[in-house]
Amino acid sequence: MKQFAQKLKNGEMKILEVPLPPLQPAHVLVRNHYSLISSGTEKSTIKAARKGYVGKAKERPEQLKQVVSSLKTQGLIPTYRAVMKKLDAYSPLGYSSVGEIVEMTDDVKNFRIGDFVACGGLTASHAEFVCVPVNLCVGLKPGTDLTQAVYNSLGSIAMQGIRQANIQLGETCAVIGLGLVGQLTALLLRAAGARVVGIDVDSHMVGVAGENCVDLAISRQDGSIENKIMQFTDGIGCDAVLITAASDSLDPINFAGAISRNKGIIVIVGSVPTGFNRDPYFYRKELQVRMSCSYGPGRYDNVYEEKGIDYPPGYVRWTENRNMQAFQELMYSKRIDIGYLTTHIFKLKNAPDAYDMILLKSEPFLGVLIEYETHKKLIRRKVDVNFDSASRDSGIGFIGAGSYAQGHLIPNLPKDKNVKLKGVMTASGTSSRSVAERFGFEFCTGDARDILDNENINTIFIATRHNMHASLVKDALKAGKHVFVEKPLCLCQEDLDDISDQYFQANIRNDKKVILMVGYNRRFSPLTQIIKKEIAEGPMAMIYRVNAGYISNESWIQDLETGGGRIIGEVGHFVDFLTYINGSLPTSVFAVSMNDSVYINNDVVNISLAFENGSIGSICYLANGNKRLSKERFEVYSAGKTAVLDDFRKVSIYSAGKTKNKKLLNQDKGQHNELKKIFDHILNGKGPVIPFEQIYNTSLVTFKIFESIKNGQRLDI
Repeated sequence: MKQFAQKLKNGEMKILEVPLPPLQPAHVLVRNHYSLISSGTEKSTIKAARKGYVGKAKERPEQLKQVVSSLKTQGLIPTYRAVMKKLDAYSPLGYSSVGEIVEMTDDVKNFRIGDFVACGGLTASHAEFVCVPVNLCVGLKPGTDLTQAVYNSLGSIAMQGIRQANIQLGETCAVIGLGLVGQLTALLLRAAGARVVGIDVDSHMVGVAGENCVDLAISRQDGSIENKIMQFTDGIGCDAVLITAASDSLDPINFAGAISRNKGIIVIVGSVPTGFNRDPYFYRKELQVRMSCSYGPGRYDNVYEEKGIDYPPGYVRWTENRNMQAFQELMYSKRIDIGYLTTHIFKLKNAPDAYDMILLKSEPFLGVLIEYETHKKLIRRKVDVNFDSASRDSGIGFIGAGSYAQGHLIPNLPKDKNVKLKGVMTASGTSSRSVAERFGFEFCTGDARDILDNENINTIFIATRHNMHASLVKDALKAGKHVFVEKPLCLCQEDLDDISDQYFQANIRNDKKVILMVGYNRRFSPLTQIIKKEIAEGPMAMIYRVNAGYISNESWIQDLETGGGRIIGEVGHFVDFLTYINGSLPTSVFAVSMNDSVYINNDVVNISLAFENGSIGSICYLANGNKRLSKERFEVYSAGKTAVLDDFRKVSIYSAGKTKNKKLLNQDKGQHNELKKIFDHILNGKGPVIPFEQIYNTSLVTFKIFESIKNGQRLDI
């Protein structure tokens, strides 16, 4: 399919051939008929992308802080890779579209194939097909004008701003900023029985609003603007002011304070700074300043948006989906008429011309739509990017290639003629295409079967969200492929046992040549190898302190169904490390977590392990520390020797009255050596890199940790 996107590195815009997006649970696949260019938002995004590195840094100070922090903790190379991953990627544009459902998952109950829907959110982009969560879609009635329904996202943004303002019948509301959202806001306010004042710096927009949607239209440059508003409100001032403008200036919010009545409400819908002047207006008038979050309640809630779980109307009357429904009903019933908003319609192939017009302001415009061909058949196929027709050698396929894969896996693949990058699949067509172009994969796809069933791929890397690992590992083993899966291997005991069965069956079929590897990279660090050499295997005492840092409870990692929580998702690393260092398997585990409602998934936990050879180990996994402290510190005590490993940058060995120190310029957690070792084993038929019993045991331990916390007992492994 074709999709319009820009590259964040230089702002270059392209119509790309990308694979269809994979269909996810609680999502529908929609063939777009129209999408709306949100000229204000998208224009600022494009301008930011076209700035140099210094300009980009000024635009995103918080991201700059993250880069500086990464430089301090991880070093130059990993930080550079992370930054370039962002800049080299294609970024989809658009977030409001309308079209016809062509596919959906079995758990979608409220729609049917062939239904027309209006879509919102970042996946409702400028593309021939979009995969959209059900709670970001609303069904359309027969006869709905699709060129009006396409304003779905902006209409719900306007509606949520009005709800935040709590406008009553007959009150006066000012709208500062008369772009698309401002015009829609004014139309909705009028429909709600409010008197509307429209204000903008652009005289053309003021004129359009005056003809169509406001009772009093005034230019911000009008020297008597405050007097006119006071006359219009009989000296009271505005009951509410909605700021729908985009500006770096404090003028919009300070001006809102000037025209508000005592105890009035100011709602920030657009992108403006909020550092208002306390006097003379905000303090003396006791004004309320409120923020409006996009489409309404449910926005940015993964449970609501990604899983399709609604809020009960009795508790949350107006969710983002119900805002969208209300907006569509107002248009369909003709209570608002937005027909005048659409000034231009461009075919997809001419989309660059639309953006040139918006950026250069070569002619007046307001609503700009992109129109799509709707006769194309729905065909899922891979997209050749760097295809070499002569290449038939076995190679690598990636299913999932996010930040970690692009920063630590793909760049560390051996530079060997026998290691060939064949296919890549990610969660979206643009990201798949970006990864394929950046790293030289032959093709990208939106269908995992294109990789699993490809006879020219013998090794599959799985770096998806955690809930997908088990099924993909089993499918890859059934196909007789070597498998590298990022931790965790799986999320439950049942899947672990199924994987075990599949692994042994695959090796019986392939004469013990199939490798299953989990990304426990820390054992391969060069500093780990120093410890392994200096500290002899045998009974030892080990302490692993992990200053893991806080992760929001709203993150997918904390979702037990999707991410499994941090014990399953990350603690396996440290269980594997202790197993490797002492040279034997854990035999029992006892764990206790801190009782604190902030850390819902046992993010602050002490874990005590006993091992077959008499060794003992403690893992202190702490999400409540200060991030200025290094993340990881490992200590081991054995036979009069002690080794201390600090964040995989420095190791110290204490023995026989002397100390040996080794310090690295950059942090090295072992990914380079790990991947070199894997392909040495694959290419030379050496068998498993990590014995399967250790892989199995590590996953089992993470499950037992949860059980031990729950029942307060030491458990045998």
